[in-house]
Amino acid sequence: MTEHRRITPPSGEPEGRKRRSLIERAGDVFGTDRLGPFAVPRDLPEPRRPVADPAPPEQPARAPAGDLGPAAPPPRVEPAVALAGPRQSVDRERLRDEGLIVPEEPVTGQLEEFRIVKRELLAEARGADDPLARRILVCSPHPGEGKTYCAANLAIAMAATRDIEVVLVDADTVKPSVTQRFGIEGGPGLLDVLADPAIRPESCVIRTDIEGLFVLPSGSATSRDSEYLASARTGEVLDRLTRGAPNRILIFDTPPALAASPAAELARHVGQALLVVRADETSRAALEDARQLLSACPDIKLLLNAARYSPSGRRFGDYGKARD
Repeated sequence: MTEHRRITPPSGEPEGRKRRSLIERAGDVFGTDRLGPFAVPRDLPEPRRPVADPAPPEQPARAPAGDLGPAAPPPRVEPAVALAGPRQSVDRERLRDEGLIVPEEPVTGQLEEFRIVKRELLAEARGADDPLARRILVCSPHPGEGKTYCAANLAIAMAATRDIEVVLVDADTVKPSVTQRFGIEGGPGLLDVLADPAIRPESCVIRTDIEGLFVLPSGSATSRDSEYLASARTGEVLDRLTRGAPNRILIFDTPPALAASPAAELARHVGQALLVVRADETSRAALEDARQLLSACPDIKLLLNAARYSPSGRRFGDYGKARD
């Protein structure tokens, strides 16, 4: 353990004198007293003040977790153009005389056959994103093969489909006959609208008394029909009639492809084409030439008209007449 005893003062220091401090005695031993007092300079620099850290950049406010903010507004959908032409009644007796479907009469084999055709065309029109699929061109290689007959019957059969509007466009600018076959009066039509940008196409569309069926006449005859159809105005007119109307179908009755040029011009503005050929009469060469002229249309279908028999022996329209 540590020894505890009185510390004897250094020799030479009187007993009664006040004891020098430890620092003073250390100065005697190590000579620090010889260093003397330190002079303090008068022009000491001002002490540097600490510089505050710069403020961090302001961060944008964050939405709380799970809050995605206001929803983006839905895309604006342009409303369909209303077909606002004059209203006329279709002559049912004229339909019978022309061999066309009469909507109010019982189902016939003719109607059943056109139901099959329309089903194929509507499936393409409804399944495709391209609005051109709702525009259908009906044509034939030569005159007399039944293209107007098929176009008119197809329009009547399609119009019977619920929530479908069908505009039958008489685009046979050489020999128009749609209004005559329906027993309605003609008036301003397709060629007038193409020639005069001030005329709105919907004002020329005739509203018939057959639900869902409309007719756009050919219009005033002109020798510049092909030039009008080849202009940019054609695309504008057809876009106006179909824009915003996914349930509206346009059917074009055109001149024969090998007899006049309007069919080839309109093929650029449609998504489906129905090429009507007459059984036992239309040659393969004529069919190939017509198909080539309509090649601007991406989907060309073949319709055999005036067939006298079916290889399977089927006959539509007789089922309801059978009696046990």
